[in-house]
Amino acid sequence: MTLALYGGAPVRTSPWPAWPPPLDGAQRERVTAVLDSGLWGATQGGSACAELAGAFARRSGAEHAVTVGNATLGLFAALRGLGVGPGDEVIVPAYTFVASATAVLLAGATPVIADVDADDLHLSADTVRAALTPRTAAIMPVHLAGSPADMDPLTELATRHGLAVIEDAAQAHGATYRDRPVGGLGDAGVYSFQASKAMTAGEGGLIVCRDQAVHDAVWSVCNLGRDPGGAWYGHPSVGWNLRLTEIQAALLLPWLDRLDAEIDRRNAFCAALERELSAIPAPPGREGAGEPGERAGPGGFRPVTVVPRPAGTTRDSRHLLMLRLHVPVDRSFLLEAMAAEGVPLDGGYPPLGTMTALTGAGARPEPCPAAEAAAREVVWVRQSMLMDDPAGAACVAEALAKVLTG
Repeated sequence: MTLALYGGAPVRTSPWPAWPPPLDGAQRERVTAVLDSGLWGATQGGSACAELAGAFARRSGAEHAVTVGNATLGLFAALRGLGVGPGDEVIVPAYTFVASATAVLLAGATPVIADVDADDLHLSADTVRAALTPRTAAIMPVHLAGSPADMDPLTELATRHGLAVIEDAAQAHGATYRDRPVGGLGDAGVYSFQASKAMTAGEGGLIVCRDQAVHDAVWSVCNLGRDPGGAWYGHPSVGWNLRLTEIQAALLLPWLDRLDAEIDRRNAFCAALERELSAIPAPPGREGAGEPGERAGPGGFRPVTVVPRPAGTTRDSRHLLMLRLHVPVDRSFLLEAMAAEGVPLDGGYPPLGTMTALTGAGARPEPCPAAEAAAREVVWVRQSMLMDDPAGAACVAEALAKVLTG
């Protein structure tokens, strides 16, 4: 079968669902009401930001929340509100978006880039333990791709060493760990509303906090150093204007009503794709269990598998589906060939420790063989594709089989 890259017919010609979805009636009504009110800023007397903060806090199992302009600023504000600053170290995973580390730099602290679990690609208690020093002040587990990190061992380790825990939940709206919502499991949790996220207002973010004192400190950081309920021109501490707008909050509030249905849709596509991947034949001569350390399924060696969810996952929000390739293939060729077949995939993150901008700014990378392997072997199916009918999963598997054997 000729690859589309070389003139053959592509596997899929119909478009994938667009992201974000079109505005629904509730969003139009909310946004129009804010626009007509003239109360567009969060300090003008409108209610949308406060309503969003309250609704998200309740959904996250936390008491308090603060809306912010984006999640990078949210991570920065959470760190500063928890007292993390110059002289401190914050452990972040090597396989994550760069903002997890740059937020630490923005707070004046040092990002320590730790390896991830070799199977699920999340920060683990073991990888954190290897990176601890007397200067460690906090850890930042990332709920990667909508899969919750294994939080109980991480929070137990943090408690034992007196460390703050900031959850980077940018990709994990609606995910649960041992039936508890992510975001409210540490001292602070940060969500993103950037354009690619499961809820989006183009940009935006939100910080949830369990403790009133933490909330008040974070709120002050985001509101120019004011105290909640204090004088408008009283600024007892240093802070910044990091606020969300009422218009953005109006876009986001109705999304909470449909979030669970969208998560269910993505999970249905992922389950269908995992079934389809199990049927991809092994290359000639690899029909058995494979080499030591290689994955074998019921039918023997499997060329492509889904990256497993961390222990304790009870609801994966499936912001992305991460696939691991178990056959040697040039990644640039794979991504180009898959796009030509009408099934575009993403190459994923490079390890943070390989980014000279970070190391040049003082970030300290630990040895990260698991993150380096992920950069070679893992590709992503994007959220918009996961919103397709589950029958569309067959296209992804067919294109992978065609490219890997062609």
